[in-house]
Amino acid sequence: MKQENLYPEENLSPQPKYVPTKSLRFNQKSIIGIITSILALLFISPYIYIVLTSFKPSAEAISPSPTFFPRELSVENYIGMFEKMPVIHYFMNSFVSAAVSTILAVFLGALAAYGLSRFSSKIGNVFLLITLCVRMIPMISIAIPMYLIINGIGLIDTRLALIITYTAINVPFAIWLMMGFFKNIPKEFDEAARIDGCNIFTAFIKVILPVSLPGLATTAIFCFMLAWNDFLFALLLTSTNAKTATVGISEFLTAYNLDLGPMTAAAVSFSLPVMIFSIIVQRYIVSGMTLGAVKE
Repeated sequence: MKQENLYPEENLSPQPKYVPTKSLRFNQKSIIGIITSILALLFISPYIYIVLTSFKPSAEAISPSPTFFPRELSVENYIGMFEKMPVIHYFMNSFVSAAVSTILAVFLGALAAYGLSRFSSKIGNVFLLITLCVRMIPMISIAIPMYLIINGIGLIDTRLALIITYTAINVPFAIWLMMGFFKNIPKEFDEAARIDGCNIFTAFIKVILPVSLPGLATTAIFCFMLAWNDFLFALLLTSTNAKTATVGISEFLTAYNLDLGPMTAAAVSFSLPVMIFSIIVQRYIVSGMTLGAVKE
């Protein structure tokens, strides 16, 4: 007797996978976009409040019952900022110190990272470990030794003191960041440059650096931001001539008075260069972070 098939063939065929409709996918993206926008707004709301406060009259800025939006727009704080401190002088000190130290740190860090990535050895690995340890040391712990060194060579209250300090702090960071970029550049590039008659240094300048522009831009923006936003060393190593904008902004707050209006105006003006620079090199930063994060 032929046994009856209790499981027809059509029941054994694989079931079609569920494919979400376009409307469902659109709703999911909309929800993610709304949540992301809310979180972003929460993060930038303090900065938005500072920007709005900078356009409030001085009396409204220090009012005991502050409001988020100004009742009337005024540029009084920006005018008072120039009257109460030498803004241009402080900003030039910050810019020169940050820009020169960034150029030196990126160039020296790129040289060291290129050599370590192409000619690895036990000594190179020890050097990498030392640079990592240096980078892990809190800045506050080296502030006093750095002051004694700078004071010993007679560079207190000079831009050169800040440039040396920021370069020394940024070089270990630049080395570790650039190592990831150079390891992803094929060694055939170096060999082709050597065949064309370039030496190691010429190959590095003419071939490797142009290829690693995204990595250089990423390293430069981080080094520049560290030097531009520094307060500790600028406060410790300067007094009058080389005083930076961060130290100058802090002087609006004293034990007897708080000029909140001009202080917010100076803070907004101080943050604009980094924001503009970040927007200009944004595509290099994104591609550079991707290049340094992926290894073949």
